[in-house]
Amino acid sequence: MTAWTEDDLTRVGNAEELQVSSYRADGTLRPYVTIWVVRAGDDLYIRSAYGATNGWYRRALASGAGRIRAGGVERDVVFADTEPGASAGIDRAYHGKYDRYGPAIVGSVTGPDVAALTIRLLPRD
Repeated sequence: MTAWTEDDLTRVGNAEELQVSSYRADGTLRPYVTIWVVRAGDDLYIRSAYGATNGWYRRALASGAGRIRAGGVERDVVFADTEPGASAGIDRAYHGKYDRYGPAIVGSVTGPDVAALTIRLLPRD
């Protein structure tokens, strides 16, 4: 695995939305789903706003890899666990970027109830 470039982190992190797709068992990509993305430090994160049963989220966990598009960046990724202790910074990033949409919407991707639904995006070779 390679690291994100600063340019990729900035472009994806500043993008309003991200499109994410996971790989099927046959190696083809599923249709893209549009979701929010945040940058916290040198990492990019996505969360399931509708719980662990959300289709894109379940498929991402099952496949472990996929592809993202955001901010002019298109990249194969690994769907990884978050680092211990990262949740507070990820919540701050979501609030800082998306609070203008209101507390009910941002509340769907922040707080202790959704911390376990966080996926760290790692670039894949």
